[in-house]
Amino acid sequence: MANPSGAGSIANTSDSPKFIFPRDYSFPPFYTIQPNLTTRQEQFQKWSSLIQSYCRHHRIYRLSLIDTISSPLFYNTQLKKGLSLADAVTIVDWMTGSAGGKRAEWIGSEKTIAWIWWKRPEEWASALASWVEETAQKNTVLTLYELMEGEATISQEFHKMDPEVMQKSLQVLVKQGSEVLLKSTARPDTPQPSVFASTQKNGILYLVAASKINS
Repeated sequence: MANPSGAGSIANTSDSPKFIFPRDYSFPPFYTIQPNLTTRQEQFQKWSSLIQSYCRHHRIYRLSLIDTISSPLFYNTQLKKGLSLADAVTIVDWMTGSAGGKRAEWIGSEKTIAWIWWKRPEEWASALASWVEETAQKNTVLTLYELMEGEATISQEFHKMDPEVMQKSLQVLVKQGSEVLLKSTARPDTPQPSVFASTQKNGILYLVAASKINS
């Protein structure tokens, strides 16, 4: 799909800096799913990039299509054109698959709300592990509050992140830990832990639930 000339469009929100839209946002055919398979693939990739960038800018982790279909993300007020709800669902559905890099995940079977993975849990897990490594937090106990709200993480992108995304990311790190440790100490009736501890084995950093340590 050809790019139109001119600068990107800008949207204003009451609680965020201006978001600069890509040039395709001002291109009318961008809002109609293209019949040609190759062109459509390129169009979906551009929509995926826009959705991820927009959500990252505004710190949106779960996206309600019903609530945002008339928002600047999907509707261009200058062109008076926008995606239909059905087309938005089609694009996000594409994002959930391998072709779309699994950059989205539906929440529920209705396909109206989705996690938008501008960073997948695996990528957040890597960022968390790097932060623990860089700040010498090995073998210390870290609460979820410290990770999401603490002063030490203000400069980190995971500061004030969605609690469910944090839990999903921590679970990635738990799964990377010692399988024997997790199997031998896990308790099915244990409530969801609110504290995690960082441990190290064979030079590899792990985060495991504190309630599962030395059980």
